[in-house]
Amino acid sequence: MAERVFTVEEANALLETVRPLAERMVADRRALARAMARHARIEGTMRGNSGGISPEEPSAAATTLCEEADAVARCLDQINRLGVVVKDLDTGLVDFPAVRGDEEIFLCWQVGEDEIRYWHGREEGFAGRKELPL
Repeated sequence: MAERVFTVEEANALLETVRPLAERMVADRRALARAMARHARIEGTMRGNSGGISPEEPSAAATTLCEEADAVARCLDQINRLGVVVKDLDTGLVDFPAVRGDEEIFLCWQVGEDEIRYWHGREEGFAGRKELPL
C-alpha cells in the first residue's frame, strides 16, 4: 500500500498546494523541451561546419538545459513529497493514492481540472478513469 492514502476531501484540499506545483511543472517541462531542441540544433550545426554558432552558444544552451531539467525535477520532488504520484509531466497528470473498500486505487487529477472528479484502479491508468463518487 502507498505510504500516504487520501480521501477525496483530503486530496481536493491538497490541490491548493499541488495545483501551482503541477502548473509550474508543466510550464517547466515545456521550457525543457524547447531547451532540448535548441541544444540539439546547436549540436547538429557543430557536427556540420559550426557556421553561425558563437563560441558561447553551446555552453549557454547546455546551462539552460540543466537549469530547466532541475526546475522540472524540483517540482516533481515537491509533489512526490506530498504523497502524490506524478503520471505525466506534459499534462500535469497526478494520482492521489486512495482506497475503495479493500481495493487500492488512485484519485486522478490533471492541470486544468477544477477538482478531483475521477478515480481509477492501480493498473487501469488514465484510460480507465471513472467519475466519482467511488
